Order: sequence, then structure tokens, then C-alpha cells
Amino acid sequence: MIIGVPKEIKNNEFRVGMTPGGVREFVAHGHSVLVEKAAGEGSSFSDDEYVAAGAELVATPDEVFARAEMIVKVKEPQAVEIARLRPDQILYTYLHLAPDLAQTQGLIKSGAVCIAYETVELPNRSLPLLAPMSEVAGRMAAQVGATYLQKPFGGRGVLMGGVPGVLPAKVVVLGGGVVGTNAAYVAMGMGADVTIMDVNLDRLRYLDEIWGNRIRTVYSSKHNIEEAVYAADLVIGAVLLPGAKTPYLITADMLPKMKRGSVVVDVSVDQGGCIETTHATTHADPTYFVDGVLHYGVANMPGAVPNTSTMALTNATLRYGLAIADKGWKQAVLDDAALAKGVNVLDGKITYKPVADAHGMNYSPLEKLI
Repeated sequence: MIIGVPKEIKNNEFRVGMTPGGVREFVAHGHSVLVEKAAGEGSSFSDDEYVAAGAELVATPDEVFARAEMIVKVKEPQAVEIARLRPDQILYTYLHLAPDLAQTQGLIKSGAVCIAYETVELPNRSLPLLAPMSEVAGRMAAQVGATYLQKPFGGRGVLMGGVPGVLPAKVVVLGGGVVGTNAAYVAMGMGADVTIMDVNLDRLRYLDEIWGNRIRTVYSSKHNIEEAVYAADLVIGAVLLPGAKTPYLITADMLPKMKRGSVVVDVSVDQGGCIETTHATTHADPTYFVDGVLHYGVANMPGAVPNTSTMALTNATLRYGLAIADKGWKQAVLDDAALAKGVNVLDGKITYKPVADAHGMNYSPLEKLI
């Protein structure tokens, strides 16, 4: 199979869909890999490294899309990239379709086989291709929050760990999954007063067992959320419903009751956000204020640490990508129920129910199309 790796073109996105090490694995399996020139530079991977791994460098994204049977990316395709897709071509990347009607309609029109990293789901409900970026984004969320709490960046002027005689910052993490756990881990390491909230009591018990009284675990009811958020210096939104639009846990009417200069970092913005007043921002213009509360809503947070992120992502996506290339996508998804859940759009139809529900569109079960 011919695999294409184009350069990412989303605003301030420096990651790349495959490391040189990943290229070497595909080549060892008998496949050809086309890499757009300079595609890896943002992640500190040179063209020479890709050539040494066995890739063929191509000059333009048009050539990558025209020749490749499978496109491997990081972020959702932009409009110009969607226009390059063709029927039966495989697109293997993050999609986050539930809050993005325009992209959904574009992929339906393309006729491509669209496999989303974020909805590949194992029997235990874990998301193996989302996890590495969730780990990165969660750890970054605490760092970003600490930065924007500083007065020159618009925050309250609170130090995460405090100092002797002065209380540390109060940090509330909404969601105890991969993002939330990593955010709490780093915030706790900074010395903050950390509360993590979730509706899954088993998850809260687990977090309590591993961290004890170093953090607080609180059930995520409306009353408890309000009480915690109104006292918080930093709120990290880490809620996820796989493939579906995120519910609002902090509504617009709650913001006037929050501390002036407090910070919200909504990591779930890719799926619509768990804070009603959040909208997607970029690394070039990451923040804005609503009712005196600083909002950070960068939709590709891991793109700021692309070397780490690209290596972590390839580690996770490689084996599924090889299965698709070795067997063909149909046999690969028939052999692996987890990968089958990654197919979101096929033959102009939506095959992932939460996406269809989010847009009020028809849902076509994958098993009826293959």
C-alpha cells in the first residue's frame, strides 16, 4: 500500500502523522511511504531522517494526496485537504466530528474511508489512540494554567504551590479519566490544592487509593461542581464522551460567581467543550475573557510540544496503521472490533452513531456496509 504523510496545515500545528521510525516499520512491511518535504521539521525530524528510513520525499501536498492510498495525519483535515480526498481513499487521523458539521459534510461528500483515532475503543472502553495525546494535554493543562494565573498573563496572580504561610492555588479538575488524572498529577506535583471530580465512583476510589489525602475526590453533581468552581483559582475541563459532544458542566450563568482572574483550561474543547463559554482558540491567540474569567481553549494543545507528541502518537497508532496497510481496511476492521469503532464515515455515510446523533443525520451501521 502507498502511505501518504502530508505536512499539517492547521494553525500552529507542528506535529506530523508519522516519525521516521514509523516510516521504517511500514517500509519493512513492504509498503511505500510518501512524506511531504519539511513535514517533520516542526517536530524536529529532518527530511534526511525520513529518507534514511526509506520514505520518498514529495514536493507538494497535492502529490501526496493524489498518489497515496492511505493518508496518515494528526489533526482533522482542513477544507483544502478534504477537497483532495477521493472515494475509497483511507484517511487515518483525529477527526472530532461531533462538534464540526462542515467537516462531517465534507467527508461524507468525499466518499473516503475515514478512520478516527479518537473513537478506536477497546473492550474495557479505553481509547488507545486518544490516550497519548490526552496524557500530553492533561499534563500541559496544569502548566498552562499555572502560567495564565500569573498577573502579566491576565490571571489572579496566584502561585500554584503557594509559599510557607500562604495557601496554594485551588485547582479543580472536572473528569477523572486520562486527561484529568494527568492534569491532577502535575498540579499536585506543583503543590496545588487539587480537587478531582467525576461521576464514576469506582474511578474516584481508584484515585483515592493511589494518591490518598494528597488530593480530594468529589462526586460530580451540579451542587458540588458549583461549590468547587466558585472557590477555584484554576478549573481544568477534562470531560469526554467518546466521539460525542461534551456536556456543559459549567454554564454561562456560573461565571459571574467565579473569582475574577481565575482561569479555565478546557481540554475537551475538541469535542465542543465542557464549559459553555469556551470556544476553540489557537496557540497564536490562545485566551480570552468572559465575565472576568480567563478562558484557554486551544484545540491542539499537544501541538506545542510536537517532538514529544509525535513520538507518543506514532507509538500508539503504528500497529493499527500497519494492520490497515497489511490487510486492507475491510479485513483489518473485521479482525479487530476496536479498530472497527474508529470508522466514522464510509461511502458517504456516517457509521459512528454519536456523530450521527450530534448532527441529526442518518446512522448506517458499519456491519451493513462491509
